[in-house]
Amino acid sequence: MESTNQTSSVTEFILLGLSAHPTLEKTFFVLILLMYLVILLGNGVLVLVTVSVSRLHTPMYFFLGNLSVLDVCYTTSSVPLILDSFLTPRKAIPFSACAGQMFLSFAMGATECVLLSMMAFDRDRYVAICNPLRYPVVMNRAAYVPMAAGSWAAGSAASLVQTSLAMRLPFCGNNIINHFTCEILAVLKLACADISINVISMGVTNVIFLGVPVLFIFVSYIFILTTILRIPSAEGRKKAFSTCSAHLTVVVVFYGTILFMYGKPKSKDPLGADKQDLSDKLISLFYGVVTPMLNPIIYSLRNKDVKAAMRNLVFQKRFTK
Repeated sequence: MESTNQTSSVTEFILLGLSAHPTLEKTFFVLILLMYLVILLGNGVLVLVTVSVSRLHTPMYFFLGNLSVLDVCYTTSSVPLILDSFLTPRKAIPFSACAGQMFLSFAMGATECVLLSMMAFDRDRYVAICNPLRYPVVMNRAAYVPMAAGSWAAGSAASLVQTSLAMRLPFCGNNIINHFTCEILAVLKLACADISINVISMGVTNVIFLGVPVLFIFVSYIFILTTILRIPSAEGRKKAFSTCSAHLTVVVVFYGTILFMYGKPKSKDPLGADKQDLSDKLISLFYGVVTPMLNPIIYSLRNKDVKAAMRNLVFQKRFTK
C-alpha cells in the first residue's frame, strides 16, 4: 500500500536535457532538426521506392524497407521530445506519456538489433554467398516475412516487459530525469526501491538482443569471409566484399554505439560524473539520430538499383503529368 502511495505521488517527470549547457541548446536544436528532416526524407523515399517498384520486391529490399520504417518510428518517438526540451528548460512530461515514449524507443531499438541479424542472414549475405543455389528456395516469402514480423514482435515484447517493470517501481518525489527522453536507465536511477529484478532482466535482455545477434553476425561473417576467399577471380571477390560492406558498416556503427554507451565504466568522481552525463547524452543523440540518418545513405541511396528505381519513378510521374 505504501509503494502505491509513493508511486502515485509522482504524476510527471522533468527532463533536464541540456539545460545545464544553454549555449549548446540552440546549436543542437538546428542540427537535430535538420538531421530529423533528412531521416524522414531519406527513409521515406526508400520505403516509397521499395513498395512502388516491383523489381525491388526481393528479400533484401523488403528488409531494407522494414529498417527504414523502424528508423522513422524510432526517431519520431524521441526526436520531437528532444527538440522541445531544447526550447523548454526543464521540460515536464506526464507519467503515462513517459511510459509510452520509453516503450516505443526501447521496442524500436530492440527490434533493430534482431532485424540487423536477420539481414546478415540474407542481405550481406550468408545464404546468397555461401549457398547461392539454395538462395531462392531458402529466402522465399514464407521465410523472410515471418523473420521480419518476428523481429518486430520480439522487440515489442521485450520492451513491454522492461517498461512494465520500470514504471511499477515507487518514485519518492525525485522526478528529475537527467536526460533528453525517458531513457530506461535514467528512470531507474530515480526509483526508491530495490531494482535488482530490473537489473537482472535488463542483463538477460542485453544478452538476448545484443549478445546473441552480435554472435550470430560474427559467425555469419566468418563463413562469408571464408567463402569469398575461395572465389578464384579478383573481380568476383571485390563484388562479394562490396555486397557485405554496407551491412557491416551499419552493424559496427549501431552495435558499437550501444556497447560504448552501456558498457563503459561509470565515474565515481562528481566532476567526472558531470562530464560523463554530458557525454552519455551526446552519445545517445548519436545513436538515436545520426545512425538512422546514415542508414539510408550507407545502405541504399548509393545503391545502383535504388538510384535507377528512383529515376524511373520520377520519370513516370513527369510522363504521367
